[in-house]
Amino acid sequence: MSVATGDLISRTYGNFRGCDFRGEDINIRRSPDCLNVWHDYREIESIRTRPTMELKTAFEGRIYGIAFFNGQMLVHCGDKLYKVVGGAKTVLKTGLAQRESNSFIFENVWYLLDGKSYLQYDGTTIKDVEGFVPTTSIGRKPAGGGKIQQDVNMLSEYRINTFLADGKSKEFHLDAQGIDEEFAEVLVDGKPVDSYAISEDGVVTFLQAPPAPLTDGQDNVSIKFKKKVDGYRDKVQKCTLLAVFDNRVFISGNPDYPNTVWHCSLDDPTYFSDLDYYNEGVDAAKVMGLVAGNNNLWVFREPSQANTSVFYHTPSMDEEYGKVYPSQHSSISTGCVGKAVNFNDDILFFSDRGMEGISGDVTTEQMIAHRSTFVDRKLIAEKNYKNMILAEWEGYLLIFTGDKAYLADSRAMFTNEGHMEYDFFYWRMEKEITAARVDNGTLYLGTKDGVYTLTGEGDIESYWVTPKDKFKSANKLKSTHKRGCVVECTGDVSVYAKTESTDFELIENFEDITDSFVCRIKRKKWKDIQLKFYSKTRFSLEQATLEAFCGGYIKR
Repeated sequence: MSVATGDLISRTYGNFRGCDFRGEDINIRRSPDCLNVWHDYREIESIRTRPTMELKTAFEGRIYGIAFFNGQMLVHCGDKLYKVVGGAKTVLKTGLAQRESNSFIFENVWYLLDGKSYLQYDGTTIKDVEGFVPTTSIGRKPAGGGKIQQDVNMLSEYRINTFLADGKSKEFHLDAQGIDEEFAEVLVDGKPVDSYAISEDGVVTFLQAPPAPLTDGQDNVSIKFKKKVDGYRDKVQKCTLLAVFDNRVFISGNPDYPNTVWHCSLDDPTYFSDLDYYNEGVDAAKVMGLVAGNNNLWVFREPSQANTSVFYHTPSMDEEYGKVYPSQHSSISTGCVGKAVNFNDDILFFSDRGMEGISGDVTTEQMIAHRSTFVDRKLIAEKNYKNMILAEWEGYLLIFTGDKAYLADSRAMFTNEGHMEYDFFYWRMEKEITAARVDNGTLYLGTKDGVYTLTGEGDIESYWVTPKDKFKSANKLKSTHKRGCVVECTGDVSVYAKTESTDFELIENFEDITDSFVCRIKRKKWKDIQLKFYSKTRFSLEQATLEAFCGGYIKR
């Protein structure tokens, strides 16, 4: 629709959708430059200043992890693990790795993995995970044989063999050699026996031959012995990534095995079989993320020369081995350089282009769809982009990069070139964020000096800038209406205006607004105009309406 000279054009800025950092010539519902505002869907539909950070507990050192367990806040700070109850701090453990840690809760026991240790905590005692002791062989004759029962546990130096005594043999051969000669626990018919000798080559010699079992075919001799395999426990403890999937814990991120994923046994995070592992791909490109979602475990690797960067594991049954998780590679070659996450059933990972989402049918062809077009220019340029911290809170995925935060809004998605993308907001935090955790709806943030909550209502700089607006007539000059700009908002607001020939200039300051105000913006003969709504304290912005008269054609 053409605009004639002398026509009055009315422009309403409202129903704000987020930022668009691609440039200034964008949809009027988005902003080319905004800071520290968001949609707080719990309160109002307008955009408003975000909450401020409030100190919960001060610490001396960098926070690497925050967790909550049985009424306690557990904080990994520096090389120490603290419990915090009622504001009081107690050191539970020292010697932790000074890097980001991961944790989970299983059957009321809390587990922590930090790349150096694998710890368990029951609310009272913390210790290295005590591995389940497997019975590796059953039905053995004194000379050997029998049936393989359970795999070796990489977290335990101990194993059990059970035998059928024949009443004559004194020598019982274990299923391993190179064992510890200083340890054995022997039961005959369920009773401890100590009249034996054990050799390094795995032979237990009794002074008196154990009797045959009273029940035919029932093992009556049990020998628990110790055999340490160098590097086994480190395969677990050096991992830095974990995901709980199908009642198992999957781990990866061991620098010595960069493309390997292990998993524990069913319902037992203390039992990692030395056979339950998968190598993702034929090269050594390292695993960057593990994500459970859409009935699969997704494995994201860094960019690979083999062009196989995304793998997935679908549970299936095997006649011999039971539940297995065969590794399958997708058609996706784009690698992960940051992290990966399941955000409201959207499987996401961060590439060197920005945020990507898995799209398509996993049984046929997988594709990726870009999810962050509007913020890529700033996001991927962040110094801490590859060391981002993620948290899901209030329907947003918060992407912390140092002291910056990008908020992907799950309630505001749109279609872009045939795929779905997120609207974003952009924050500058008071401090660099080093850890994040949500508990009972409250977002806890770790920094280099303490744990904070995002619950404050203190003063903070925030603003919203409208795009360059040509008022439907790019080739004509315009002049604002003398009745001014009507703004619906609350709080303290300073209004600025900018045309193609000026920088932002202050129009007027407004304080303690509870509903609306009129701001007289007197600008003549401009091609395009932008407004900026700014506050040093707090404000919310519902909408603003500006009117302008269309003048003559711009002289070339």
